[in-house]
Amino acid sequence: MKTKSISGGTAHKMPADLKKALLSDKEVLVLWEDITPLARNEFICWVEDAKQQKTRERRIARTCEELLEGKRRPCCWIGCIHRSDKAMSKSQKWITSRR
Repeated sequence: MKTKSISGGTAHKMPADLKKALLSDKEVLVLWEDITPLARNEFICWVEDAKQQKTRERRIARTCEELLEGKRRPCCWIGCIHRSDKAMSKSQKWITSRR
C-alpha cells in the first residue's frame, strides 16, 4: 500500500494525525498544498505546540476550518520558534522566556 505524500513545513515534518485530517477532505488538501512551505510550517508548529491532546485535536480541526475560510496562517500565533533561517522576534523571545 502506497502512502500519499503531503508537503510538510520547513522546520517540521508532517505529523500523522494532521496528515490524516488533511487527507480526509480533498478541498482542504488542495488548499494545504497551495500555501507556502513557511505557512505549512506555521500550522504544523502550532499543532505540535499543544500541550494537551484535546488542544491538539482542536488545533487540527481549526487548521482545516481556517484553510476552508481562506486563511493562510494560524490565527493569533507568534510564529515557529524552531526555524533556523531567521532569528526569533522580540515577541517570540518574550513569550519563550515566560515558559
